Amino acid sequence: MNVADSAWPGEQLVIAAQRGDVASIAALVSGSHPHVRRFAHSLCATPEDAEDAAQEALIILYRKIGMLRASGALASWMFRIVRNECLRRARAMVRDQSPLSDTAVDSAEDEALRRLDAERVAAAVAALPPDQRRVLVMRDIQGHSGRTVADALGLSSAAMKSRLHRARAAVQHALRAPSESAPGGTHAWNED
Repeated sequence: MNVADSAWPGEQLVIAAQRGDVASIAALVSGSHPHVRRFAHSLCATPEDAEDAAQEALIILYRKIGMLRASGALASWMFRIVRNECLRRARAMVRDQSPLSDTAVDSAEDEALRRLDAERVAAAVAALPPDQRRVLVMRDIQGHSGRTVADALGLSSAAMKSRLHRARAAVQHALRAPSESAPGGTHAWNED
């Protein structure tokens, strides 16, 4: 993906916004909005998360434009902000899905390992193509039935199952790749 898209607001507008010109900041946020939304929809797990991530990125742009070091780096800066926000939301979704335990408290090491696993899963899910990511999130993370997912996405049951299978395989491959020999390195996905 070429993040230095020529349709982004011009360098002069960025420089004026960095200097604090309110009209330039407003024009910069407005001109960046379609690109930020496109990034968010390509990276986030759900359309709702994408809209929220885009909104958050635009708020950061509005508040922190003066921190941008190079006026020509706006697109890559915004891409990083959106990516980080999408990953944060995916981590929160995984964390929210974890059952709470009334038993013994986990050690700090166990908690750190669990967080690393959650981050790896979130990154693997975020790296999926959008059509596969939506199916996987709706089916395996949100727990919707296969029929509900297929209907919501306008897919046949076979097409939904095919995308889900490819998404699960890609996530499993991504999770195995860096640490094949790590204990607990494979994750079972609910197949029903």
